[in-house]
Amino acid sequence: METGFWDIWPFVLALVQFGGMGGAAIHVILTKTDERAAAGWVGFVVLVPFVGWIVYLLFGVNRIQRRARELRGQKHDMLLLAPLPERGEARSGEGVVRLIELEGLARFGQKILPESFEQGNTIGVLLNGDEAYPAMIEAIERATRSIAISTYIFNNDAAGRRFVDALSDAMERGVRVRLLIDGVGSWYSHPSLIPLLEERGINYARFLHSFMPWQMPYLNMRNHQKIFVVDGRHGFTGGMNISEGNVNDTGPRKPIKDCHFRVEGPVVSHLMHTFAYEWNFTTGELLEGPDWFPEIEPAGDVVARGLPAGPDMGLNPIRWTLLGALAEAQHNVRIVTPYFIPDATLRTNVSLAAMRGVIVDIVLPETNNLPFCDWAATPQLEWLARAGCRIWKTKGPFDHSKMMTVDGMWAMVGSANWDDRSLRLNFEFNLECYGATFAGELDALIERKISTARPLSYEELAGRSIPVRIRDSLFRLASPYL
Repeated sequence: METGFWDIWPFVLALVQFGGMGGAAIHVILTKTDERAAAGWVGFVVLVPFVGWIVYLLFGVNRIQRRARELRGQKHDMLLLAPLPERGEARSGEGVVRLIELEGLARFGQKILPESFEQGNTIGVLLNGDEAYPAMIEAIERATRSIAISTYIFNNDAAGRRFVDALSDAMERGVRVRLLIDGVGSWYSHPSLIPLLEERGINYARFLHSFMPWQMPYLNMRNHQKIFVVDGRHGFTGGMNISEGNVNDTGPRKPIKDCHFRVEGPVVSHLMHTFAYEWNFTTGELLEGPDWFPEIEPAGDVVARGLPAGPDMGLNPIRWTLLGALAEAQHNVRIVTPYFIPDATLRTNVSLAAMRGVIVDIVLPETNNLPFCDWAATPQLEWLARAGCRIWKTKGPFDHSKMMTVDGMWAMVGSANWDDRSLRLNFEFNLECYGATFAGELDALIERKISTARPLSYEELAGRSIPVRIRDSLFRLASPYL
């Protein structure tokens, strides 16, 4: 008697089910580091036929890190962590680590990312586009050899066009210009600045860009870095995009407060090295030689190093450095960020610092350009306020500043926010800095913010209405993707 498909289909379905279930369960066991998440997924996969392992394949597999590693290949290790150009005794190492007051934190940091610390740097604070943009355009006007700019947003407005004019003039003088704009960030301006860049002949590239947005599979791997280097010697970094909204003196419709930082000294080569890697990844062009990597003399007393981070790295150096700083803190921790949605581990370590007696100030904007991020953050703020953290909401325009200080000696500034998008999904760049002068300057700036801010108490957070608490809790569930 001939056997047809309909006679054996139950066995085929059973084979598919047990194969899918077994494969998914093995993948969970081998890849999930959180025991509760692993146990939950295994139970779901085993107890819910077909749906369990299909849902896991769709939503449980970390494709971001795998796809990022596939895209970046092995060049990450060769370029990003390769030795920088030699500068004799100016290079750091064990000697510099021993000079740092928080030596334990410095040693921990080099376990996370073996990038050396650089002595002899100066880092200056630039408030808003009112101070930052003129300084950056002046640097472009003085450029003689090279200009490297990486930004998330470069708007087609008065501020953006001033930069385009300055870059065009620099190219006419024979300066080598390289401009890297994120593929998604380039859409923020309507109309886009891209046609103007092409018209003016600016050498630009877009990071992970597709001309058909619906076909773009990389929405979660954005280049959020803000790096600006002139002649390989003069650097700027921080969290500021290029947008007229940052120039508060002009009275923009949606003003933004922000901080950017002028960087002088050997650590500028870390900015340039990170830009060169991202440019090579995007365009295939290798930037090398004295135009991009000249000898740089010491220019101050700050010990610093760059912390590039992205989803292609096993341990996110910025996230792990934040954890190390919280563990080492003895007196005070100050955090300023526009988006504060830390994961469970970061949140626990912030709470532990406060419960150890460390004064923890968390400074957030009262008015946020993304209200749902505030909603997702609020349940966590209730937890932190109960642990003893002091929560402050700054008045006035949306504050996009990002900085952190510990014990008046250590500071971190850069592009990363305190959320999963920055610390898991995006490519970011921060500076880790040791020095009482610079940390003290940031502390004074944070004190000025706190002096006009509104304290947010535990009682106020705990007293929210039931509908508001439900809304906030629902958005908290989506916090890994906000």
